[in-house]
Amino acid sequence: MGKRHFTSAFSQAFGRFASKPFPAIIQHVINAFYVKLMGLDMSEFRAPSSYPTLNALFTRALEQPRKLPEDPHALISGVDALITDYGTIEEGKAYQIKGMAYSIDKLFGSYHTAAASWVEGGEFMNFYLSPKDYHRYHMPMTLRIHSMTHIPGKLYPVNFPLLRHKKELFIENERVIIECSDEKERIHVLVLVGALNVGKMVVTFEPRVHTNSNIREPQHYSYDDLTLSRGELFGWFEMGSTILTFSQKGAIVPEVAINQKVSFGDIVGKIC
Repeated sequence: MGKRHFTSAFSQAFGRFASKPFPAIIQHVINAFYVKLMGLDMSEFRAPSSYPTLNALFTRALEQPRKLPEDPHALISGVDALITDYGTIEEGKAYQIKGMAYSIDKLFGSYHTAAASWVEGGEFMNFYLSPKDYHRYHMPMTLRIHSMTHIPGKLYPVNFPLLRHKKELFIENERVIIECSDEKERIHVLVLVGALNVGKMVVTFEPRVHTNSNIREPQHYSYDDLTLSRGELFGWFEMGSTILTFSQKGAIVPEVAINQKVSFGDIVGKIC
């Protein structure tokens, strides 16, 4: 893939700063400044000064688990995010934002061409995590994981100016493609999209994934017996980014609106 893109180099440099533990008084100032600058709501988390690095603050865990809906057919948001778009997959295309279509086949990559055809006519949803959001991601429903591909790429920001003006933003950026099926054997694909700054995406069930690294070619992994339950943690971004979901036709009915703010555990649709 040639020379690393400047967005990756910048993100790696910022990552080193964010992961460095400074003396307690300096770290306290850094953390407090970030909380105030971004307007973080820390009511569900430890005090900002208790995090030893800025990255530890980014990837903070909830102090108490969120309550999930009792209805087993409720599709939940796996993240705290903004719904930037959703809709029906038509002619192999979805939208990064209204008016900006892209090819699902190109997004998924060569290891998931069959999945790209299976989700035709199904539903997509885009979840944008801003730098102030809780950065951990959980399963939106109980799914069996079949395979996953880490596709290296650039790390452009995924904010509204870029969503509106840069074509195929999600395809250019580094991403992780997770191919799954539900209990009725319908295909669902979760896509983690990297973004500027730290650029790291952690997948708890696959420690071999190293994003924003020197890896240049797609890395593919398959699983024989791996099922994750609705609400189960499966990783985190080390800065704000985006999760895209794609579901086979007839598998879900979205119940969201564009620009709706959702939290992990909120109902965003129905599992059919």
